[in-house]
Amino acid sequence: MKKIAVYIMRLGLEIIYLFMKLFPAKENKVLFLSRQSDRLTEDFRDTQELLLKKRPDAEIVTICHRLEGAGSGGLASFAATTLRSMYHMATSSVCVLDAYWPAVSILHHKKSLTVIQMWHALGKIKKSGYQTLGKESGRDSDMARLMNMHKNYDYIIAGGRAWNPFYCKSFDTTEDKLINCGLPRIDHLLNTAEENRRSVLGAYPEFKDRTVVLYAPTFRRNIELHWEELADRLTEEENVAFIVKGHPNQQLVTDNPQVYTCDEFKAVDLLSSCDYLVTDYSAIAIEGAVLSRPTYYYVYDYEEYREKNGMNIDLFEEMPGCVFRTADDLAKVIMSGKYNYEALENYRKKYLPEKLGTSTEQITELIIDNMRK
Repeated sequence: MKKIAVYIMRLGLEIIYLFMKLFPAKENKVLFLSRQSDRLTEDFRDTQELLLKKRPDAEIVTICHRLEGAGSGGLASFAATTLRSMYHMATSSVCVLDAYWPAVSILHHKKSLTVIQMWHALGKIKKSGYQTLGKESGRDSDMARLMNMHKNYDYIIAGGRAWNPFYCKSFDTTEDKLINCGLPRIDHLLNTAEENRRSVLGAYPEFKDRTVVLYAPTFRRNIELHWEELADRLTEEENVAFIVKGHPNQQLVTDNPQVYTCDEFKAVDLLSSCDYLVTDYSAIAIEGAVLSRPTYYYVYDYEEYREKNGMNIDLFEEMPGCVFRTADDLAKVIMSGKYNYEALENYRKKYLPEKLGTSTEQITELIIDNMRK
């Protein structure tokens, strides 16, 4: 019954879209779609600002709708947003998105529409998309194919070239569609590092005399969280300030009063202020590498995660001396003050895109070139 419902839904949307495509497309109209946030993301904001500088005549439409859960109210609201997005897809020359947007992938578009997937991570440390179909942490294989997941992309914004084989597998695509320029957040990180540091230390002056550890783990689906041991262990140290920032899809809650959450700052804004970044399978490790932040990996569930989700790289091999399974071992090395900077530098050379600081420029030029098309 579920498959039949999907077929009927797809047919209905195609019929509606057929009439919408009768409206003429505007060469100067660019549509931005986000399911990552209900507000304009920094990647989209920076791209739009530069686009308007280069093409003041550009007509920009932004639709941000974060779908929380699968309740009837949430689905009904997203259905209305989908219809709105379809009209703008039919009348735009370029569509830029940062996640899977069903209508983009399942509908047949005008040849004049260029679709640019500006994926919301800087690399593919963990498996995702088509790589995880049928796994406990992945999507249902039949449903993903029925929904044409990640199809109809003309270009995909990617990180360093070393990630390319994994982008291809994740999106079920070919390497010729990848643009290895990285995301605008790279430029933002480089340009605002000192400003962010001053803001954080201004709000938390006690950080100046302490070792600041930022813990930012990835999202776990169908895997239990056991991060509190690390928080308890490091907050025992008087000269350590332990900050925790959960994934947008999975907030971390603790009753430990010594843990900082720094709610007024995003995780990436805290990178320039931390002495150590602690993560696991999250792409924030790549953002940390942009700023050369010493990064440790707390992988208490390494075997379980590899089985239920999967990894594209071997962290133990790529970052020797920086990956730990137990909180106590990790805490000891943090307190020792020793770090394998050679491993970090090798990681930066291998996994970051070339020409750091030009991501926004390259993406904007790609959009403008396809507006002219």
